[in-house]
Amino acid sequence: MPLFTREEALAYHKMGRPGKIELGLTKPCKTQKDLSLAYTPGVAEPCREIHKDKENCWVYTVRGNLVAVITDGTAVLGLGNIGPLAGKPVMEGKCVLFKRFADVDAFDMEVDEKDKEKFIEIVAALEPTFGGINLEDIKAPECFYIEERLIERMDIPVFHDDQHGTAIIVAAGLLNALEITGKKIDNIKVVFNGAGAAGIACAKLLTKMGVSREGMVMCDRHGIITEETASNKYKMEFASKKGGTLEDAMRGADVFIGVSVGNVVSQAMVKSMGKSPIIFAMANPDPEILPEAAKEARKDAIVATGRSDYPNQVNNVLGFPFIFRGALDVRARKINNEMKIAAAHALARLAHEEVLEEVRDAYGGAELKFGPDYIIPKPLDPRVLYFEAPAVAEAAMKSGVARIEIDIEKYREELKARIESKKG
Repeated sequence: MPLFTREEALAYHKMGRPGKIELGLTKPCKTQKDLSLAYTPGVAEPCREIHKDKENCWVYTVRGNLVAVITDGTAVLGLGNIGPLAGKPVMEGKCVLFKRFADVDAFDMEVDEKDKEKFIEIVAALEPTFGGINLEDIKAPECFYIEERLIERMDIPVFHDDQHGTAIIVAAGLLNALEITGKKIDNIKVVFNGAGAAGIACAKLLTKMGVSREGMVMCDRHGIITEETASNKYKMEFASKKGGTLEDAMRGADVFIGVSVGNVVSQAMVKSMGKSPIIFAMANPDPEILPEAAKEARKDAIVATGRSDYPNQVNNVLGFPFIFRGALDVRARKINNEMKIAAAHALARLAHEEVLEEVRDAYGGAELKFGPDYIIPKPLDPRVLYFEAPAVAEAAMKSGVARIEIDIEKYREELKARIESKKG
């Protein structure tokens, strides 16, 4: 049964003040003195300090805790190219998640510009306002080019969540699934179905984490991608020498990673996979194969989906709020591979921890314990904040992209205290 009706969804977004976010004040603003400090003439003093040294912006403005959620509306959820205005409720929702899970302030920006060069110019010009840029729902392959160019041009983190968020959560789950099955990351065959933003990003990150290029097979709707069939340079990077169908690719595979469409994987394909197959069937709402069908075909299978009503949900909210939290708190210039890998390992470690009673209660009293049906922690586990954000911050410092150095253990305790204060 669905959790809500269409009417309930519309009523939720309309009730009270329309929309899901608003601005709040962080300083007193009750007296004449308060007003003169907040605006003229008092505001001139921080302006002078920033003019003398632009690094002072992190001290005197909201920039160090502010992320822009930016889209062109060309690939909004499963709705497709519905345009920036129709995509605004989604971007507002992303801002809610930033605030709810990591206390990061976020503001949505829907840009009505389809020319990728002009779009890049618009976003790059916003750098003085924000501490980070979360690109969202931009279609492939333009999203790859846009992100690459903005990372080159901007001195703050630029992160396309549709690519890297999925890749990081998949990587975390895969690390644990490999541990359970006794397989080695450098000796597995991985089949990808879906060569868009998420599929390409998953392949790139897993390559950095140790999966051999020879062990990867990338498929799109036409089958195994070859140099002759690759339609862009991003697909070409993962082209195989020999073509074939998805069914051909699945034979003997250790891992299937699907970010494509529903019901394209048969039980026969699952049966043809190697021992203890690991299946990430993430098409939504209908997975490439339903978990019950996969497990009926292979009792030794470990299955993850993108859905909340099955075990092992690959949910991007486990990534972006906490990655930006860690990046902002060391004033990182970018989010690099070291930070993404650190996030994946942190999430994998958390899944090993005994699950808190409050987390079990939040999920209807479910029995949650590390194993085939629990390889990925739950988004409502408050510990994600102080497992993941410090790992990201530490990786930023070690890799040289942090502007400041912090004491990681002290930072972890501060994050724990922040959670406890909210409970109180």
